[in-house]
Amino acid sequence: MQTSYAPSSTSLTFKEVRTLALASLGGALEFYDFVIFVFFTEVIAKLFFPAGLSDWIRETQAFGVFATGYLARPLGGIVMAHFGDIHGRKRMFTLSVLLMAIPTLSIGCLPTYRSAGLAAPLLLLALRIMQGIAIGGEAPGGWVFVAEHARRQRVGIAVGMLTGGLSFGILLGSLVALGLNVKFSQAEIESGYWRIPFLIGGVFGFLAMFLRRWLDETPVFEEMRMRSAASRELPLRVALRNHRRAVITSVISTWMLTAGIVVVILMTPVLLQKLFGLAPREILMANLAGTAALCLSTVTIGAATDRFGIRRVFIPALTLMIAATYALYLGAERMPFALLPLYALAGFAVGGVVLTPILMVRSFPAQVRFTGVSFSYNIAYALFGGLTPLVVSSLARANPLSPAHYIAGVTVLGIVAISMATTRQPSGERDIPFTRGLS
Repeated sequence: MQTSYAPSSTSLTFKEVRTLALASLGGALEFYDFVIFVFFTEVIAKLFFPAGLSDWIRETQAFGVFATGYLARPLGGIVMAHFGDIHGRKRMFTLSVLLMAIPTLSIGCLPTYRSAGLAAPLLLLALRIMQGIAIGGEAPGGWVFVAEHARRQRVGIAVGMLTGGLSFGILLGSLVALGLNVKFSQAEIESGYWRIPFLIGGVFGFLAMFLRRWLDETPVFEEMRMRSAASRELPLRVALRNHRRAVITSVISTWMLTAGIVVVILMTPVLLQKLFGLAPREILMANLAGTAALCLSTVTIGAATDRFGIRRVFIPALTLMIAATYALYLGAERMPFALLPLYALAGFAVGGVVLTPILMVRSFPAQVRFTGVSFSYNIAYALFGGLTPLVVSSLARANPLSPAHYIAGVTVLGIVAISMATTRQPSGERDIPFTRGLS
């Protein structure tokens, strides 16, 4: 039995546009809070760790603190998803923003190593863990929220728009970092202006929480509530027992997502400066172009899956991601004058990672969808996203092309995972099937 929710037209209704806009904007503001740290890794390394250590050791320690945010994600993600599958998506979607705003604002007020000694990096670590707990429920909750609000012909573009919103948070981080580097010298930034992005992030977080008060609960969960169809067992137990294949393919596919975002978008600006001696402002401009292209490509590729089916889209999209990453690193070494267009191409290609959430929201039934997506996504980020900065930065010292090699290897695994994925169409709920090209 299938339930009809919308007219057959494939155009977005005003309510769908409003829901997607509010969810995407809120996601952008919260994701800014989480990623702004990486744009100031070099400054944080100097201010929060002993001056007697070498630059590489201090930056590795700073990347380690950054990585703890990923390691903490499963805790927040699993707990919020559990209550999201039982009590509603909207409540947890709003709570995650508040939990992010508080530590982000606090980081902007922290004392440095010079004034607080060992307490400074320990406090930074604790606040980064709090950020990780908060972000654990953000992306999975957002994907489930917009997918369950969208009609079956528009799930791809809905997930693509939400992912574009999250990516826009990275773009905001790039803009703020670029603005500070243009306006102030490195010495001035280190003297205290580095705090501004984190203070702004705290304000962004509270604004995002306010925006989400205007969102409605998803029709899928409302129907579950009326039919008393919410999972009576522990949702995580049901997901692991009945949907193991979906969990495994989702974890592997998320590894690919972490590689694209963490390496190409977040780490590459620091790596290009260290490996090839490129000017920070030129790198930031190129990163800005790449991130803007990423925001557009997630929507484009999401819409393409609605039109052609994920099976016809994922091979060319992910092959382009591998090729464009190699082009970026080879070009940075041999043709630095072409850095901006090469980074824009790489950013657009990384938009292929939107296939991961599109895959996941279609792989679990509604009763455990939030939990299944959140567990798979956050476990993968904890295992792979947390280790990626440390592994890639270490390998890059031996071989400047190591980041591209890493992207290539993980993307091949992602292709295999998507090829193996299957989806369910549970009866009695508005299912989210793959469109043409699946099977």
